[in-house]
Amino acid sequence: MPSINSLRALIQDTPSIEGLNVTVPYKEKVLPILDELSADAKTIGAVNCIEVRRELSQVKLIGHNSDWYGFLWSLKPMIDLSIANKALILGTGGASKAVAYALDQVQIPYQFVSRYAGDISYQNISEKDIFDCNVIINTTPLGTYPDILNCPAIPYSAIKRHHLVVDLVYNPEKTLFLSNCEAQGAKIKNGYEMLSLQAEKSWEIWNNSENLQR
Repeated sequence: MPSINSLRALIQDTPSIEGLNVTVPYKEKVLPILDELSADAKTIGAVNCIEVRRELSQVKLIGHNSDWYGFLWSLKPMIDLSIANKALILGTGGASKAVAYALDQVQIPYQFVSRYAGDISYQNISEKDIFDCNVIINTTPLGTYPDILNCPAIPYSAIKRHHLVVDLVYNPEKTLFLSNCEAQGAKIKNGYEMLSLQAEKSWEIWNNSENLQR
């Protein structure tokens, strides 16, 4: 579509569409088009899953967020929740908000790093900022194919063995960001499992009992 504003008309005119996913850069831009938000999507302020409810000639679009679920359950096997964890979230877009919501569920404090609106700017981030946070999550699209030689500008020398580093990018399988952190001894994980888990949650939303009854 040339414009996201065409989305409602497309859904209205295509009765077979019962749901869809939303990706970068529309997870926040899609909000004004929707009729309703689930509780988690409202709290997060970003939507990656749209449920389509059709009643007679009316179409109701309900926004959900399954990203936070996918991230949380991909993170849990990797992290020891019995120790004091602290996270740095690289980026402040829609995906970062879902990550923050997931971290809230397991009571891991976090700070945002961004060029403009974060708690810490890339220009001012220090080695201590990196060392003190044992969980670092890249929520930006930097390093996504074909732009594989790009990565967040952080002091990688401060990455150590106590770090868990997650990149929401999954293409390529190992981004330059992950490679840099792995070379410093960190545990790494890409975003593929999060993608799969959020998709399963979205499928569950589209096929819930209320939808099946309609």
